[in-house]
Amino acid sequence: QVQLVESGGGLVQAGGSLRLSCAASGRTFSSYAMGWFRQAPGKEREFVAAISRSGGLTSYADSVKGRFTISRDNAKNTVYLQMNSLKSEDTAVYYCNVASSIGALATGIAFASWGQGTQVTVSS
Repeated sequence: QVQLVESGGGLVQAGGSLRLSCAASGRTFSSYAMGWFRQAPGKEREFVAAISRSGGLTSYADSVKGRFTISRDNAKNTVYLQMNSLKSEDTAVYYCNVASSIGALATGIAFASWGQGTQVTVSS
């Protein structure tokens, strides 16, 4: 079982940047594709970005393309989400999770239990 701990959220003005981190422990980190999801108040959790096991392939939701960048460091068992040009609509709790492939993550499939997430608040 993989345990996930998200960090790096905070309050930022529109147009600003944040870098989220997700530390994984348990099973072999590099065995999984990794992804970020978010849930805004009153809305369902949605896919944000995913990265393949090696880090060579990525996928993004249309709403964040060109603004967010996902990366991973398999030596540190950590996945990152660099968020630039933040908008008020990016306000949400951000979560990470794992799956067998980018495609699985993009359809909402996630293998691990959801962590507590990290709050991102963008003020306009």
